[in-house]
Amino acid sequence: MGNIRPRPEQIQALVQGGPSGAIVMVNLLKYREKAAYEADKPEAQQGLSGREAYERYSAEVAKYLMEVGGRLVWRGAHKLTVIGDANQTWDDILLVRYPSKEAFLKMAMSPGYNTIAYHRDAALEDSGLLCCEAGMAE
Repeated sequence: MGNIRPRPEQIQALVQGGPSGAIVMVNLLKYREKAAYEADKPEAQQGLSGREAYERYSAEVAKYLMEVGGRLVWRGAHKLTVIGDANQTWDDILLVRYPSKEAFLKMAMSPGYNTIAYHRDAALEDSGLLCCEAGMAE
């Protein structure tokens, strides 16, 4: 299994050394062929694909993004690696802007968000999350 959730030391590094000011989180997504819901979840018997499970997560996470002032900036399919490891492929890449790392952490640790995160866990075979300064393209 790949990387789905951050390790405690990664969260600590974000808290202590992450950028100040607005951030953009680059989400690298590799979907499971079939979503891996836990048996006690209602979706476990629905036969959803990983992409379908992620769409359920996306529909619900929008509310939590708005609550902290975040927004989806861009989403697209990864088609080709021009420079780098051609064997490391992703299905989709998303850019999500937050007003600060604190806003991101507030969302990620909120009880409401954690009631829907199981869709993301079931959907993904692997993922990456890169924290970047918001930069000058805004």
